[in-house]
Amino acid sequence: MKIPHRIQPLIDDGMIDAVLQRLKSGKEADVYTVLCGEEIRCAKVYKETTQRSFKQAVHYREGRSVRNSRSARAMQKNSKFGRKQQEETWQTAEVDALFRLENAGVRVPQPYMCIDGVLLMELVTDTEGAVAPRLSDVMQTGEEALAGFHTMIRNIVRMLCAGIVHGDLSEFNVLQAAEGPVIIDLPQAVDASANNHAESMFARDVGNITAYYGRFAPQLLNTQYAKEIWLLYENGKLTPETPLTGLFEEEAHTVDMDSLLDEIITAEDEHYERLRAGKARDEED
Repeated sequence: MKIPHRIQPLIDDGMIDAVLQRLKSGKEADVYTVLCGEEIRCAKVYKETTQRSFKQAVHYREGRSVRNSRSARAMQKNSKFGRKQQEETWQTAEVDALFRLENAGVRVPQPYMCIDGVLLMELVTDTEGAVAPRLSDVMQTGEEALAGFHTMIRNIVRMLCAGIVHGDLSEFNVLQAAEGPVIIDLPQAVDASANNHAESMFARDVGNITAYYGRFAPQLLNTQYAKEIWLLYENGKLTPETPLTGLFEEEAHTVDMDSLLDEIITAEDEHYERLRAGKARDEED
């Protein structure tokens, strides 16, 4: 097959021996299986900004720090250099997230390196050693769905404890590996504490995963894990081992109407008293 131009330098430098096949063409990257010595790995080739169709990318970039002040200014001005820096920041976000999540015990593909828009990482396989399918292509029994769901929830909790929200999590970017679900596709991952959209993205992530597994285990559709987990996180009580119930009760706020009316009447009386006092001073003058 024709070798992608971004992979060719890695072949020239001996980091990749051969490109075997294209696995997937996505909205932000193409993914290939490649041969590295005797090991088959995965190469994710990021698309140029002009070719990428990821929507509302600005929401995902919010809260990401840029160490170099010149780069930050260029990105704000949207200059040619700034756009190049923005592209590199988008790519390195996934690499940084993969290393952080792997260290936090989240099941993600093991990353090896990222050079010139090519991320080299572990090839995730199924029980027979073939390329692991996406969850969207997998049918499950109720028992399998419950087990998979609770594994995913625990991984999502570990992600949040590491300060990361996936931001685009669904059955389309989770692989069903031999040992269970593996989370992939993280260039849009956001900082849970620095991004104003993090809570809504987190709720959407958990909602998507619940909806998928709920097709096979309908009892999951009545759970409220997103709200329960986020409240624990906000209160500083979330750990990777925190017991979860899937239950959440909204706080009920009762309004004392009598006291509220008294406050309104008092405020009005004070207002008119000030007006009368001001008018009296004007007449004296």
